[in-house]
Amino acid sequence: MKRPTVLVVEDEPAIRRGLVDALRFAHYEVIEAEDGRVGLDRAVGAEVDLILLDLMLPEIDGLTILAETRKARPTLPIIILTAKGSEDDRVAGLQGGADDYVVKPFSARELLARVDAVLRRSAERPRAVEQIEADDGRAVSIERREVSLADGERRSLTDREAQILEFLAVNAGRAVSRRELLERVWGLDARRLETRTIDMHVARLRDKLGEDKTAPKFVVTVRGKGYMLGEVEVK
Repeated sequence: MKRPTVLVVEDEPAIRRGLVDALRFAHYEVIEAEDGRVGLDRAVGAEVDLILLDLMLPEIDGLTILAETRKARPTLPIIILTAKGSEDDRVAGLQGGADDYVVKPFSARELLARVDAVLRRSAERPRAVEQIEADDGRAVSIERREVSLADGERRSLTDREAQILEFLAVNAGRAVSRRELLERVWGLDARRLETRTIDMHVARLRDKLGEDKTAPKFVVTVRGKGYMLGEVEVK
């Protein structure tokens, strides 16, 4: 069986060496990148199964790498590495689509446990959703983050709006709670946040989708439970 390959994007030589050694000891294949420019090139071009991504990098910063990688490879697992106490960086990374984060300094045991957990979740993901279509001519391209209305008008979606719709699509047929969306799409502890943020994002998403009382709905509210995908086709 092919061993998973991890891309380590870290500019501090000592930290990078520690990461690489720990991963290789745990029988992962490892590719290294010492700055943001090399990291971005390898993130979008190399055959890797997961990225460990530092946020503070020379040349190109980690959040930019995260955003560009998400555009090119929406389902590739990414764990961000952040300094202790940098809560804003952690939140920004998770909101940008990272799967998890590890706070420096960290133990090899913690790092490997998080890598293993994220890879297991990734293996359980259904195939990537490319497009969602309604029978009235409206369509959403998840990859392009774009809505095409029946009259030809195109509207851009934010990463978070597209991620909400994609998560509902891969879980079509069941109601997804607001708490689950916060935990699985935002990657945050729902106990510490107001779930109203979900409702506000869904309201803006529905507006961009051109939802009204007569149009087929992409997003359906399930009273007392949350949201689910409507009667639309997933491709």
